[in-house]
Amino acid sequence: MSTSHDHDHAEADPITDRMHDTSWSANLEHPKHASDRELLLSQAVDAIEHTEPGNHVNLVTHGDHGHPSEYLYAALEDRTDGDLEWEYIEQCGCGGHVTRVYVE
Repeated sequence: MSTSHDHDHAEADPITDRMHDTSWSANLEHPKHASDRELLLSQAVDAIEHTEPGNHVNLVTHGDHGHPSEYLYAALEDRTDGDLEWEYIEQCGCGGHVTRVYVE
């Protein structure tokens, strides 16, 4: 029997397919992100890894997971090797949250 946490993240479209040499936003607010926190975290890390040093990426996370300080920040510390700084920007009108991650 398959459960919601047994599905393969490889089936999800990648958050990006190129390196970004400018600041950009990663939309992690889709229904698939709402139902799968692990996918959201994996794609947040992918977004950071696809951001050239000296730029930032805005991680726009689904509101169903709550405030990013409750789950995202610790995951970024655990899953990334880069020199990063982040700040909470705002809650969107739709309930999502924007965290700006600076890649040094």
